[in-house]
Amino acid sequence: MASPRGALMEVLRGQSTEGLKLRSNVVRVFVSSTFTDMSSERNALLDKTYPELQAFCHSLGLVFEVVDMRWGLQDAIAVDHMTTELCLLEIEACKKVSVGPSFIALLGNRYGHRPIPRVLPGKQFEVLLSKLPQDQVGLLHQWFRKDNNAVPPVYVLQPITTLLPHYNDLQPERRPLQDDSVISWRYTEARLLQLLRSAAVQAEEDGDITVEQKHQFFKSVAEHEIEEGLRMPDGDESEPSAILFVRELPHLRKKDGPKRLAQYMDVTADGLLDTEAQDLLSGLKSRLFAASPGILNLHSVELCKGAIEPSCKEHAQYLESLCEQLVSQTKARIARRVGAGSPVEAGTVRTNGATGGDASQRKGEEDRGWVLQELSHHMALSAGKCLGVFRGREGLLGKICLAMWEHTNTRHAPLVVHGPPGVGKTTLLCKLAQEMRGLLDPRAVVVLRLLGTSAESSDLGRVLQSVCFQICSVFSLPPPTPITAHTREDLVRFFHGLLAEVSERGDTLLLILDSLDQLSSATQGQKLHWLPKDIPPNVHLVVSTTDTGSPVLANLRRTVEVPGNFFEVEPLSCDQGREIMNAYMREAQRSLTPEQCEVVLCSFQLSGNPLHLKLLLDMARRWASYTTVTDLALSSSAQEVMSQLLQALEERHGKQLVGAALGYIVSARGSLSEAELRDILSLDNNVLAEVYQYWLPPNHSLIRLPPLLWVRLRHDLGELLVEGQANGVTVLGFHHKLLTETVRERYQRSEQQADRHRILAEYFLGSWSQGRFKAVLLPPLKTTLDADRKVPPQPLWFAEGVANVKKLQELPYHLLHAGLWEELRQEVIGSSEWLYCKTLTCGVASVIEDLTLCTELMDCPETQLIRDTFILLKPTLDFLDGQMDPSLFYTEVLARLHSFAEMYPSLIGRLCCQCHDWLSCCPDPILVPKCTFLQPPGGALKTTLAGFQKGVTALDVCPERGLLLAGSEGGMVIAWDLNDLEVIQTLVGHTAKVLSVRVIDSGAHCLSLAADGTLRRWSLLSGRQLYCTQEAVSINSLPSTTHIHVSEERALIFTHSGGQVKVWHLNTTELLFQVKDTGVSIILGLLNGMVVSLSDGGLVTFSHPSAEDKTAQIHLENSSHSLTLTATLTLQKHGRLLIASKEGFLYQVSSTVQGRQSQWTLRQTVTELPVCATFLSASDDEGILLAGCERTLVLFHRESDCVQSFLDLHHEDTVLCACVSSDSRVVVSGSEDQTIRVWSITTGNLLDFFLGMDAPVTTLALYEGTVVSASSSAYYLKLWHLPSPNDPQQRPKGCIPAGCPQVALTKDGDTVYYVRNVGQKEVITWNCHTGSSTDTMAVSAEVCCLELAQHKKLLFCGLTTGTVLIYPLAFPKETLCIPPPENLPTVRCMAIGGQEKHMAVAYEDSVCLFEITTRDSFPSVEGPSARFALSLLHSPVSSMALLPDCRLLYGTACGEVTMYDFKSASTATLDSHRSRVNCVTTSNWGTHALVGSEDAVQRLWGLTPLVLDHTMEYKGFLFEGVLCAAFSESDKHVFTGSQDRTIKVWDVASGSLLFVQYVYAPVTKMLTYRNGFVAISQLGYVIKEGFRCPDDVCPEYNPLRNVNAQYRVTSRQKSADSPHSVITEIPEYNPAQFNFMALMLKSKPSHSCQLL
Repeated sequence: MASPRGALMEVLRGQSTEGLKLRSNVVRVFVSSTFTDMSSERNALLDKTYPELQAFCHSLGLVFEVVDMRWGLQDAIAVDHMTTELCLLEIEACKKVSVGPSFIALLGNRYGHRPIPRVLPGKQFEVLLSKLPQDQVGLLHQWFRKDNNAVPPVYVLQPITTLLPHYNDLQPERRPLQDDSVISWRYTEARLLQLLRSAAVQAEEDGDITVEQKHQFFKSVAEHEIEEGLRMPDGDESEPSAILFVRELPHLRKKDGPKRLAQYMDVTADGLLDTEAQDLLSGLKSRLFAASPGILNLHSVELCKGAIEPSCKEHAQYLESLCEQLVSQTKARIARRVGAGSPVEAGTVRTNGATGGDASQRKGEEDRGWVLQELSHHMALSAGKCLGVFRGREGLLGKICLAMWEHTNTRHAPLVVHGPPGVGKTTLLCKLAQEMRGLLDPRAVVVLRLLGTSAESSDLGRVLQSVCFQICSVFSLPPPTPITAHTREDLVRFFHGLLAEVSERGDTLLLILDSLDQLSSATQGQKLHWLPKDIPPNVHLVVSTTDTGSPVLANLRRTVEVPGNFFEVEPLSCDQGREIMNAYMREAQRSLTPEQCEVVLCSFQLSGNPLHLKLLLDMARRWASYTTVTDLALSSSAQEVMSQLLQALEERHGKQLVGAALGYIVSARGSLSEAELRDILSLDNNVLAEVYQYWLPPNHSLIRLPPLLWVRLRHDLGELLVEGQANGVTVLGFHHKLLTETVRERYQRSEQQADRHRILAEYFLGSWSQGRFKAVLLPPLKTTLDADRKVPPQPLWFAEGVANVKKLQELPYHLLHAGLWEELRQEVIGSSEWLYCKTLTCGVASVIEDLTLCTELMDCPETQLIRDTFILLKPTLDFLDGQMDPSLFYTEVLARLHSFAEMYPSLIGRLCCQCHDWLSCCPDPILVPKCTFLQPPGGALKTTLAGFQKGVTALDVCPERGLLLAGSEGGMVIAWDLNDLEVIQTLVGHTAKVLSVRVIDSGAHCLSLAADGTLRRWSLLSGRQLYCTQEAVSINSLPSTTHIHVSEERALIFTHSGGQVKVWHLNTTELLFQVKDTGVSIILGLLNGMVVSLSDGGLVTFSHPSAEDKTAQIHLENSSHSLTLTATLTLQKHGRLLIASKEGFLYQVSSTVQGRQSQWTLRQTVTELPVCATFLSASDDEGILLAGCERTLVLFHRESDCVQSFLDLHHEDTVLCACVSSDSRVVVSGSEDQTIRVWSITTGNLLDFFLGMDAPVTTLALYEGTVVSASSSAYYLKLWHLPSPNDPQQRPKGCIPAGCPQVALTKDGDTVYYVRNVGQKEVITWNCHTGSSTDTMAVSAEVCCLELAQHKKLLFCGLTTGTVLIYPLAFPKETLCIPPPENLPTVRCMAIGGQEKHMAVAYEDSVCLFEITTRDSFPSVEGPSARFALSLLHSPVSSMALLPDCRLLYGTACGEVTMYDFKSASTATLDSHRSRVNCVTTSNWGTHALVGSEDAVQRLWGLTPLVLDHTMEYKGFLFEGVLCAAFSESDKHVFTGSQDRTIKVWDVASGSLLFVQYVYAPVTKMLTYRNGFVAISQLGYVIKEGFRCPDDVCPEYNPLRNVNAQYRVTSRQKSADSPHSVITEIPEYNPAQFNFMALMLKSKPSHSCQLL
């Protein structure tokens, strides 16, 4: 036997699952007892024991199931005599899956029912007949019939209703007939047993049978069950999985009466004590006492009033003792098997106390667990498909193998197997997986996925994850990172790269994906954008799909361009069907009569469908040889046979039970376990009304479905039901999707479907658990009955860290489809605990999927906002990958949705309150958001497209197919489907930046031109490179000077770059001609097949490239001897050339051909521009021209002979690009200030503007209602919703523009003052409540720093000229001014004293102190009252703080820190920093000061006296430097904002770090506000937060649990004897796992500490 490592590798290589035992998460216990005498014990266990054990198992992530086949039955006798066999099968199943006890026996004073064996071997039965007189064998012949279809033949006991048809007829009018049949059977059964036992005794005496064989005729069902429960596999020395309870009634006597005897002891048919059964019971107990003393529990009790009465004190104690023993022993068994308190591999989520490596290790184990579970599931199904019978497909299998062999050493397309449903595609691929090693390589790895056979295999993301993890594990390659695994585009790219890496290693891999049509349409998997179309050598991909009902085959035919790669699976012939039938029957050890064979084949040949034949054979294997052909009516198709099977099941088990059981299986979102299905059926009143139609349940306060009824139905369903694994639990599914469709058609009408979803929702809500009664109307009672259904509770958390995964997966789906909107809003959408639990357990993608489904089916804008919030959260939470701290989740949600709380109080308001309450009750230090300061949902941003490593340099859109094509600085080209926002192809080949891209052939192909000089043509269908042309352009060409034009009508490609034009044949890549600069002229481009050049003096020449005599020339007007070009544009549709010059002119040159000699006539028009144009572009119809003239976008109408300016659109920064909508009503512009603006062409009004590109916008494109923006400085593209010009969206802006160089804000955070751009000469006032600017204050020069006196309401603006302007905010029309010193030095920074009596201004050469006063109630600034000079070698002051006592603490750009006392003119030098000092902040009471620098070192100084208290060092990501700080009102804490985009909270007394919060942007300004702070980020968001800190912080608390960083605090050791301080280093490094993506946004350098 292989070692565990070897067994694991065999599984990963797709070879075998033998030796690998997956861990089960189920404790499944079979309860065995006799029918009547143990009812009190069973009820006590049901009421007390099972709920406690269930809760215990749930706390460990386990599922607890009880199988009690006796409960709820009217009697122990089944019509078909199958009960014993079914019980033994259930015991075997329990032993197979249970991780605790699997068998519990309750044995009293009854031996129990001793049934007649249902099946007897033919020879044995004939031996028994020979031992009986001939006049006694007639009864046996009457009830036992020989079945020659069995191999070898057997005798089968006939169902009771065969000879007693009214035995099971419970209709009231036929009750007398039924009573007679019951009595008749009792005497018949007794007589049959007497005959068989006497014959068996004689046969054993004669040596014809063994003692054990004889005992089969005497053995009770209870003994059968106990034997099976105690049986251990040979060689298994593990702990027994059984627990036995024996109850003795020592004083029970015969004189107690026949009624009491019948309940507690065995009696004969005439009411007498059955001594033979009592002797057998005594023998059984003796054997148990001797063989199993360690698992046996003995109880002795006396009856009370002839029964076991729970109301009796002695009996109550006995029942309590019984329950306690079972609980304690079961818990001990489970604990020994799984380890009490330890997480279980699958289905368990633990969030408490797991950080760092432990969490990563546990996450890795969970990933491996579910992948192995998925592999084993598919391999087991595959083995079942290949087992025994494979006929009729050998030829097709050979063709596929040959194609694979031929493709081994070449790049190739996937192989596609297709055919109608049920034709045998899956079996064929499973056989291919089994046989391929002999064809390709014995060491080959097979990755097989039978899609749609499990919940995991229906979701594309999970399929790709499992495939990648398997391939990486078997080839020892690094697996995808968490962020890659949870991002579809990155995962697809990783998958494609993984196949290439396996190929390069020379390893052989076969990937089989069966039934692509079974992928969920919700994940866009059927569009096949993710499927590799160009497979590398040594890697083989085989897929299959159905011919009908799915777009998959059409998509495959469109993208796989090799017809020979398609293999159709055709119907089987009749001869092939006969061969399969014979092989199938041999495998099943059965046969058919010739007449039965013909019936099967006649039905099969009408379809030739293997599934049809399989269903027929599944029916036929149950036929006996005496089953007459006239009784058989077989249908002509698989679907009809399925309907026929369902009809038969309804007649046998009841229409309501069959319909509900199968209906709930197809209604479930995932899969249901048997225990869940039994519970759900017990909640269905229609099912219970059918079950209890003629009799009542044993306990009127407890109503459930009798377990035996489901077991019998499941047995009769046979192979139509298949078992899978989900989180370590066995779940149910259907054998084929055709059965799913049949069940839906038959049992899932709209009203039925809604009822099913409602009951499923009630079950997962736990509406009827924990003693809550549900009313039911049972026919026998004619009145409503309230009864307990004993279904388990459904809490969100079973225990701390153990989530109810099934509830999380199922409940939203059923609430939605049941139309329970309010419950959905309360329990799911508006529940912060639900959202957190599901995000942590199932991943944020599952939350988004739920919310997306809700938005599609219900009109609820708040749901859309919550969904968009989680889309914004996804990158961060994906990176956490299950290691998320709850405080982070609640902070993120609250900080994004806070502004919507008042607008939507019932849902978002409630959700925000829950988040706030959780944060307010957090036992650890925490920052509580008081406003929205992270990017909120509902804005114009539609999505972000990522995938590049460097900036985007080229863009093209194909409106016909909705394709977006982009090229990057790194040479990669990516194509997206704009409708689905899915990556279609990732094209890799260029080694330098992409200069231009074009989509051609209506989206089938594309061209890319790069700075490596190559021109490449790609297939967008397969992703294959069709050709690569070298030296198409000059190497290292620039995008601005490189152009590509495609004439598909003439099949020509024109490339223009570096002063040369080349013309290529589009299909053959043949170079047709080329033209180079002559040295005296430069080539402008191509127009109507003519090369256009410009020479000195403004001479424009049109020349035919192949006919030198065909030329035309024209001199540009207003051109001097040297004309400097800034931009050109060719209008191919109208034959126009536009030339923009540095001198500010725009020339339009047009050409026409006249006469038979084809003479060219040139005309020109000249338009003057406000400044020179840096770019030119045009609308699609070339009717509107655009010219970017620095900060102005000029629009022109192009007419036949002139260009007329009609609109100037002014911007705040340089315009870099622009485009016009297809209807010419809207123009979109992108500028250097990272802003996208949308303008109305009709009115010139600004309709909207988009912030958030975070880089200069260099490229724009429009597609229907979407704006596509890109930047050569950003690795992503952004898509925005385009507003309508007739309905402009005046959305309130929640923040100021990003990247403002100078910003200040009021202490309450309500108003912000900012300078938009460097060099801008105005200060803008922004109202945060309205989200709009309210005032603009003009200044005379560039603003270099701002300060705000909060209480006196004075805004100070320091200018580069040395002037300080003062704006009294209470007097908006007044302005004060501090004149500059004589040498007009630049103002470096300013500081206002704590009491706002003084202010300090730092110039380049000095620092001055001014007094802030009032004159006649009007503010005034006097001074300078003091001044000290800075030497020429002194580094510029970069930040400073003014104390109330006129001491100035300042830092410089070189890191020096100095304290200057204006009163005494004294200076004290403090410890310097290694880099620029960014922040100097004093406490509110003037006792401390914080100095922070770019090197991430901050020092906390005591100011009275001046001593260094703490040096705090923090190391994390790049840009760690401190930018700003503020002390809390009490001065106990100090808040810092850093370049690493975090806010940190430090304890002033100890210097220790208390909390770190990631805010996605550097925080540039910070002020104390109430019990927290108000700040502003570089993205323009105002941040308001309160800080909560308990008096005693838990010693295990780790402030770095959400970031990857270290910090160290060095503190002085205070001494009572000395006023001096001794510095001691106390290392407090706290490493933790990093939990955020690094969005490396480079901030513009700040001149100084700036406040506005």
